[in-house]
Amino acid sequence: MSFRRGLATITSIPSPASPIQLASLVPKIGGLGVSWTRSEITSIYNSPLIDLVFKSSLVHREFQPLHKVQLCTLLNIKTGGCTEDCSYCSQSSRHKTDVKASKLVDLEPVLREARRAKENGSTRFCMGAAWRDLHGRKSGFERILKMVEGVRALDMEVCATLGMLTPEQAMRLKEAGLTAYNHNLDTSREFYPKVITTRSYDERLATIDAVQQAGIKVCSGGILGLGEEATDRVGLIWEMSKLQGGKGPESFPVNALVAIQGTPLEKNEPIKFHDILRTIATARIVLPHSIIRFAAGRTSYSETEQAMSFLAGCNAIFTGERMLTTPTNGWDEDKEMLGRWGLEGMESFEFAREDAPTSTVEEVLMGATEEDVVQYEELRPSATAASTSQVMSAS
Repeated sequence: MSFRRGLATITSIPSPASPIQLASLVPKIGGLGVSWTRSEITSIYNSPLIDLVFKSSLVHREFQPLHKVQLCTLLNIKTGGCTEDCSYCSQSSRHKTDVKASKLVDLEPVLREARRAKENGSTRFCMGAAWRDLHGRKSGFERILKMVEGVRALDMEVCATLGMLTPEQAMRLKEAGLTAYNHNLDTSREFYPKVITTRSYDERLATIDAVQQAGIKVCSGGILGLGEEATDRVGLIWEMSKLQGGKGPESFPVNALVAIQGTPLEKNEPIKFHDILRTIATARIVLPHSIIRFAAGRTSYSETEQAMSFLAGCNAIFTGERMLTTPTNGWDEDKEMLGRWGLEGMESFEFAREDAPTSTVEEVLMGATEEDVVQYEELRPSATAASTSQVMSAS
């Protein structure tokens, strides 16, 4: 692999507002407990897109399993009838959509779907219920705990999204074996009130804190195409960078709005792919330890565009038959696509982590010129002289 021209310019990330050198940010990339400023993230986001994707790809190779994509399947275990007013959601009882409210499904159909997902290659099984919270749902919560236990017994990662949680509820989910809990922030704090008014930003953060305190992995991301500006996408990533002591969420789902008839956002134009790509690439640099998931809306983009997202740092997708109320690609279609691009599914519990099987310095620099190596060493001070000399002697 050769970076003959790319590495010669890798330290430069210009921004109209505040030019910044990526090299000056390298000590932050991957550091735990670091504090990113919003202006730093803005500078990264505003850099030339081709350079941004190249740089985010390098970060991805340093901190994530190489050529691996997590396959996730999502099941709606309780559809519609939600009292929230999320302007994008077809499951809100306040919107006139085709979604009909249903009761919480029984245990066995959920386990049957989980087994089917595992047979098709999914390693994380996610369950979603259209509720504001679990207040007054004692019997339903007990059934969900059984679902979590049953899916976990299949040696699959288990994720749930059930609305707001109390610390006690989070702890019970942890005890049942829950791997991760999804609770999206949706967008920046500033734009949020234009999207939802029935739940505050701080209430969402309180649930995330309860999940963290219980020792459950945090899955939190946002939706692009709500009518937000680039500054709001930066704001979302900045909020994410502060989670879990500065490490960021375990996974960061990036959703492209699926405008559904009957919702307030039904006439929104689809988000341009270059905005999705820029968001993914920026998030990969700021959140190097996080799994980045291309979630809702992925079917609207071509295979080549999806491949670009993997190059930029995306390493998880939803696959199966559908998500909550929107379509997704089937297992066979996705596995064939990944195979064409030299990618394969992650194993269960192959979490992104500091000791993950990432590319070594040798692998990243193989085939580079001496000038390229010098440029890369400036970016990655931890690369040892011994590693460099080995690469150069082998090139």
